[in-house]
Amino acid sequence: MSNSKNKWLIPLAFTNIYVIWGITFLAISFGLKGFPPFILSGLRFLVAGILMIGYLLSRGEKANSLINWKKNAVTGILILAGGTGLVAWGEQYVTASEAAISIATGPFWFIAIDKKNWKYYFTDKFIPIGLAIGFAGLILFLKGSVHSSAAHAVGNGHLRITAFIVLGLSSVAWVLGSLYSKKNPASQSTFMNIAQQLIVAGLVCFFIAFIRKEWTGFSISAVPLSAWFGVLFLIFFGSIIAYLSYIWLLSVKPAALVSTHTYINPIVTVIAGWIVAHQSINGGQLYGLSIILLGVLLTNVTKYFRLSKRSKVKIRRLRRFFNRAGRRYQPI
Repeated sequence: MSNSKNKWLIPLAFTNIYVIWGITFLAISFGLKGFPPFILSGLRFLVAGILMIGYLLSRGEKANSLINWKKNAVTGILILAGGTGLVAWGEQYVTASEAAISIATGPFWFIAIDKKNWKYYFTDKFIPIGLAIGFAGLILFLKGSVHSSAAHAVGNGHLRITAFIVLGLSSVAWVLGSLYSKKNPASQSTFMNIAQQLIVAGLVCFFIAFIRKEWTGFSISAVPLSAWFGVLFLIFFGSIIAYLSYIWLLSVKPAALVSTHTYINPIVTVIAGWIVAHQSINGGQLYGLSIILLGVLLTNVTKYFRLSKRSKVKIRRLRRFFNRAGRRYQPI
């Protein structure tokens, strides 16, 4: 893919994972009004995967490599079934905003586990500083969120603590799957890889739902319209558009920088909750959000300076060119 296309696709892909996945936490909470967590996750993944692979097969693309299926199975189980399926389970007992905040430790797990890029992460002083500031903002944001939602807690104390632990584990599973995907890419198109990951994750989630007896007593006719809207959003936006953007970004950008979506997602979740579900935003949350944004800005500050320097170099070259041209063609 050419650099000119990357310049347009990279900011678009980051926007997708920043905004869509922020709304996804709220969509999961709507889906849970009619579906148990792993049935919800299995449905969104399997339908999205079947739609994608059906389209790709109709265009003549092959999906008969067992090695590629194996690689995509590992990625799909870790990122989707583990990373996202556990989020759906956790949102039974915590709010969408709390869930988004709880998995925002992703960038730290990326740096801790991704030893191959330690030299890059720690030679650029702005990245660890930005991540540290972002983490401090998350603590303040969580504090404000807990105070605002204490009167509306959706689970008892023990279940809420368990949910926060599970959400932390989901973040680790997500990071492990992301690094595995980056280091063990399958030899197919990105679309086919994602389709296979979604299908495997969907089947695994349905199996977990069977083990947990989620199918017992579940009636699809009793699912409210709001839950169906949540599922549709999760299928087309969360599982296809945003996930495609994420997997592609991992192939062109350092994993820790891609993982900064976990800092922006809580912001989008709170704003979406305020607009759609009429959830309030207090001063503590806003203060925490501003610090989070500062941290994300610092993790990318070196890149901004590089772009600025390149722009200045291009401007100087253009000036020299026109100056030489002007001297060459001065009237006699």
